[in-house]
Amino acid sequence: MSIFIDQTTTVCVQGITGKEGSFWTKHMIELGTQVVCGVTPGKEGQTVENKPVYNSVKKAAQQHNIDASMLFVPPRFTKDAVFEALDAGIKKIVTIGDGIPLHDMVAIRQAAKVHNAMVVGGNTSGVISPKLAMMGSFPHWIERVYKKGNIGIMTRSGSLTNEVTAMVVAAGYGVSTLIGVGGDPVPGTRFAEFLELYENDPETEAVVIIGELGGTMEEEVAEAINDKRFTKPLVAFLGGRTAPKGQKMGHAGAIISGGKGSVEDKIEALTKAGALVAERPRLVGELLEELGVSKA
Repeated sequence: MSIFIDQTTTVCVQGITGKEGSFWTKHMIELGTQVVCGVTPGKEGQTVENKPVYNSVKKAAQQHNIDASMLFVPPRFTKDAVFEALDAGIKKIVTIGDGIPLHDMVAIRQAAKVHNAMVVGGNTSGVISPKLAMMGSFPHWIERVYKKGNIGIMTRSGSLTNEVTAMVVAAGYGVSTLIGVGGDPVPGTRFAEFLELYENDPETEAVVIIGELGGTMEEEVAEAINDKRFTKPLVAFLGGRTAPKGQKMGHAGAIISGGKGSVEDKIEALTKAGALVAERPRLVGELLEELGVSKA
């Protein structure tokens, strides 16, 4: 058992014939992901990695049982592609597109709720359960990062993810499921909304969140701990703690507003809730030890 995806999850790849789609489909299959088909309008009848390609998700869903859809689709087409997957009854969707229009992400998030579905992304590497399966663009063959274990990881950051995860592995731990929530202002699914999955996952003993300044996702995690909706040990590392106060940052999700969103606000909220916050990536593993989490 794992969160969101394992080797039994049947996956359709939208945009499978493109350069990124075909490259990462190959690696998804190599890891153990059960890719059953792909979709690219106008490319029906082709195959990629011996998987049939269809013109539409609706047609693909008539031919295959599909649990999840992986999107390698340009940002301006992402909303239509997500809606197509939702209309076909698919409940798990990952989109890695960077620069999806804000109003499109708002519409995607609302539509996912209506369909009782979960969308991961955009602006993310996706979801991976090491040694089992992945949906996204993770270099899963890097053993010092993607080692199987009992630590769940959620991240808003692209650049910090490998660094922090490598430090978790170096400390003697491994990863149950890593979810890239994405760094945009409106992600499809937020940190706190994934916590229930980790809480109920017997293979996850503790969770590490890799946060950033801006937004309120980390404060929402603190609220979930306070409300006893999440009871497992939690360690956070927050990027941007050295950002000058009042400085506007370039990252789309790094917007501080309404007295929330600064790294200081996040550290205070998480610490008060009983989580531990690491000052440097290499300290994340030490804090997991401090919390008594068993080694991989």
